[in-house]
Amino acid sequence: MRTVTVAAIQMKMAAEPEANIKKADRMVREAAARGAQIILLPELFERPYFCQERQYDYYNYALPLQENPAVRQLQDTARELEVVLPVSFYERDETRLFNSVAMLDADGTVLGVYRKTHIPDDHYYQEKFYFTPGNTGFKVWDTRYGRIGVGICWDQWFPEAARCMALAGAELLLYPTAIGSEPILSTDSMPHWRRCMQGHAGCNLVPVAAANRVGLETVHPSAENGGQESSLRFYGSSFLADGTGAIVAEAGRDEETIIQASFDLDLCRQERMSWGVFRDRRPECYHALTK
Repeated sequence: MRTVTVAAIQMKMAAEPEANIKKADRMVREAAARGAQIILLPELFERPYFCQERQYDYYNYALPLQENPAVRQLQDTARELEVVLPVSFYERDETRLFNSVAMLDADGTVLGVYRKTHIPDDHYYQEKFYFTPGNTGFKVWDTRYGRIGVGICWDQWFPEAARCMALAGAELLLYPTAIGSEPILSTDSMPHWRRCMQGHAGCNLVPVAAANRVGLETVHPSAENGGQESSLRFYGSSFLADGTGAIVAEAGRDEETIIQASFDLDLCRQERMSWGVFRDRRPECYHALTK
């Protein structure tokens, strides 16, 4: 039996990156003290969600992996606490800018980087202005506590991404997230958002964790962003689902909190084998419909 405990951190972002990194580190330590071995932070937790507006100066937020302060701080924390930490950050690679995750193993080693594949563009979720579509393909890492696949926010709406990671041997799927109100559409996307990922868990028989931010983030008019005035209320609702898609731990819409659950990875593997969904796949039948 290989039982691992996974935690998802739900937090509100301050204006100062140093404060957010300090809070993330504190909450990681709290999760580890509760027994968590794999700890998921939200997407781009170093700052408020800057993609709500278009500012050329914000390109300067992007840094190479080795220079990012959150990655460097949490490498030490991962090593000290012996926990696995996927760290979301804004990455600069020469002239290209990516929305990325660095996978930190329990000894602080950077196992690699995943760059967000699907880049959204919507009112106040203006990510195509900031991010180049990822060029890493979908990644699965052998960590001390299991094989982990990571998608980033908008990736979580695509069943192909989850299936690719499951086919590559992922035993857990993790989704750092920044999602909230839809300022133009009159809809609450939260239940839909959850159900998509629950479907990934159930269809692939792989546990899923999603960590979101909370709080109201407001853009004030300025000449640099064309006088835009807007706000997004991030709805939290972070959760963990088991391999059937059932939610086994969840957070509310407003509070900063830590949720966690334990999974027997060997039992999950047995269930994947016994259900036969990978045995009975017919990819040659799907090809013509996916062009």
